Amino acid sequence: MITTINDTNYNFPGQKMIYKGKVREVYTVNNDLLVMIVTDRLSAFDVVMSKQIPYKGQILNQIAAKMLEATKDIVPNWVVSIPDPNVTIGHSCKTFKVEMVIRGYLTGHAWREYKSGKRVLCGVPMSEGMIENQKFENPIITPSTKADLGEHDEDISRDDILAKGIVPESDYMQLEAYTFALFARGTEIAENQGLILVDTKYEFGKTASGKIVVIDEIHTPDSSRYFYADRYEEIQAKDQKQKQLSKEFVREWLLENGFQGKEGQVVPELTEDKIEEISNRYIELYEKIIGETFVKADITDVTARIDSNVKTYLHSI
Repeated sequence: MITTINDTNYNFPGQKMIYKGKVREVYTVNNDLLVMIVTDRLSAFDVVMSKQIPYKGQILNQIAAKMLEATKDIVPNWVVSIPDPNVTIGHSCKTFKVEMVIRGYLTGHAWREYKSGKRVLCGVPMSEGMIENQKFENPIITPSTKADLGEHDEDISRDDILAKGIVPESDYMQLEAYTFALFARGTEIAENQGLILVDTKYEFGKTASGKIVVIDEIHTPDSSRYFYADRYEEIQAKDQKQKQLSKEFVREWLLENGFQGKEGQVVPELTEDKIEEISNRYIELYEKIIGETFVKADITDVTARIDSNVKTYLHSI
């Protein structure tokens, strides 16, 4: 009986190749479709933990599916079908080698850089005298390189992206426009749930026909950070820590246990109690972000379930 998804090894009809990322595994089928399986692996500081979190993959996949559906009128996306709670099937795309990080507030990595004395992040200036979690006058885009498994993402400026030819200028301007549009829509969706979309990242690709589309996940707790809106101003006025909805609670637990992904550091043990706690927190994140009760999928044998659902869909097209 397999109740969580770790490493997969499927053989789908027309399968050409497999790409395995930190938490997602992507199967290329017939050279024009991608079958993306969202595993239950947990990663932080670009390190994949040794144990999996039940329902995590389903939660991320279903949040992304709902958010992509809610934004497809302003930005085209790669999705064709959601045949399984943990699976998205979409168009095969040539992926841009940057992640478009957009920040509405000074928090997380940006705050750590700011606190160290830096006032320019990815070529974008930040005002003097700001405090943690303060809202920027306007959202800023701070791109990062898209790292391979086991490597770290690196900050990069728009000028460096263009100078190094990582993305052509005309395409990059479209990525920026789409990033601002998605963030604005995501902010509206969050407001309806009593939340603030603090920061997030988007990944883009180009289809065989040359269309730029948003790919992977959007507005999930792994790719985004949310604050509760009702007490934000009060907490800021008291210079207290904002209550947030994101994977940051995992990073904070790792930091408390002396781990930040640096060489020589030991990953703390994920006990059964900690695994259950993290799973429950992800369920809470889903329900707060989406505004619906989370329905657990049947995980009696999750590997067989995915295999059956994907093959059924592929045979139908």
